Amino acid sequence: MIEKKEFGLIKRIISLGRYQQDDTYRTSISKLKEELTKAKVVKEKDMPEDVIRFNSLVTIKTPSLEKTYQLVTPEHGDLKNNKISFLAPMGLALFGYAKDDEITWHFPSGESVIKIIDVKQTT
Repeated sequence: MIEKKEFGLIKRIISLGRYQQDDTYRTSISKLKEELTKAKVVKEKDMPEDVIRFNSLVTIKTPSLEKTYQLVTPEHGDLKNNKISFLAPMGLALFGYAKDDEITWHFPSGESVIKIIDVKQTT
């Protein structure tokens, strides 16, 4: 599930092409394009509060860590400050999912299960 304005923003970011130079982003963009074909696009008022979207604070648990991240656009990604680009493998894995979802995702380091513990929207 994705909000209509965010859907448009994602499509614009993908079309820019500057992220296509990096192998990690190119792979993520390919996966994202596939996911967007299946996404349910809804109006802002119809977005559940627990769905991960731009600027959401997301607490996750994997076999090796439990941590809170903020999902951001690529130019605001800053892993030192726990801000993950939605085009990074972890960001792409989380975008559009909701609290209590469990996701099996293929990362560069291998397959991992992510449990979404909490989602908070920032204003």
